[in-house]
Amino acid sequence: MPGGKLLANRADMTGWNPPTRALLADGRLHLQDGPIDLIIGLEGLRLAVMEARECAWRALHGVLAGLTFELPLLRAPLLGRLPDLRHPVAVRMAEAAWPHRAQFITPMVAVAGAVAEHVLAAIVIVPGITLAHVNNGGGIALHLSPESSLRVGLVECLGSAGQAVIRGDDGVRGIATSGWRGRGFSLGIADAVTVLAPRAAEADAAASIIANAVDVDHPAVARRPASSLDPGSDLLDLPVTVAVDTLPSEQVAEALGRGADCAEGLLARGLIFAACLRLQGQVRLVGAAGFLVAADQEAITG
Repeated sequence: MPGGKLLANRADMTGWNPPTRALLADGRLHLQDGPIDLIIGLEGLRLAVMEARECAWRALHGVLAGLTFELPLLRAPLLGRLPDLRHPVAVRMAEAAWPHRAQFITPMVAVAGAVAEHVLAAIVIVPGITLAHVNNGGGIALHLSPESSLRVGLVECLGSAGQAVIRGDDGVRGIATSGWRGRGFSLGIADAVTVLAPRAAEADAAASIIANAVDVDHPAVARRPASSLDPGSDLLDLPVTVAVDTLPSEQVAEALGRGADCAEGLLARGLIFAACLRLQGQVRLVGAAGFLVAADQEAITG
C-alpha cells in the first residue's frame, strides 16, 4: 500500500519547472516530475506517435502540484462518503480505493495507477495510436486497438508459460504490482502481487489489498510503524513490513492462501480479472488461466 512518501510535500507551488522528458534508445518516452516517473510505449502511425508524446508530456503538467494541494484528503482514510476532491487524478484515486473501504484504506493506494491513467487519457484521443502503455513505477495503464496484443511477464520462474497475453477485446486496461519490497509500504509479506484489472487505478488498489493479505505472524517477519519510517505516511502507526527472512514452506503456503482468498473475493466482485501472488519461490494464480501463454506459443510483441 503506497504511503505519503510517494508524493513530495512542496509548500511553494510557484515557479515549478515542467516535467522532464527524454526519448529512450528503444523509442519509449521517459517523463519525470519529482516522484512521478513514467515510461511510455507507443505504437501507431508515425505522426500520431509524435503527437501522442507531446500530449503525454503536457498532460503531466500540474499533476504533482494538484495532488500535493489535496494531500490532506488523499492521506485520510475513506469512511462514509467519497472525499470532496477536485483534481481528476485525485478523483480517480478515491474512486479506485472506494470498493475496499471496509478496511483501512486511503486514496493514496491508487496514486501510481491513477497518474498513469490520466496521462493515457491524453494519449488515446490522438487518432492513429494502436497501442499504448504508460508505466508509473509498476502501475500500468493500457490502450489496445481491437487487433492489438501485449505480452506481459507474470512469473519469471515459469518462463514463457508464466507470461500473460493482453488482447484488445479482453477488457484488461490496467496492470499493477505491489509487495513489501516495492516503492510503497505494505502490511503483508508478499514478494510481489501482480493484478490485471479493468483500469490501472483499480489494479493498483487491488494489488495493494491482496499484498496486504499475504501475511503470517512469524519471528522471521520484521515490522515497524509506518510513521517511524515516514512521518507523513498515510498509514500512520500501522505496522509495515521492513524485512522477511526465510520462512518455513508451510508458512509461505499459509500466507499465499490468505492472499489467494482475498484475490478470489475481488475476482468474484468483478474488481479484477486475474492475480499472480509470489512469496519465496512459491506462486499462486487466481483467474489467470485465460491469459497465460502456452509454453510452446509463439511470442507476441508489443
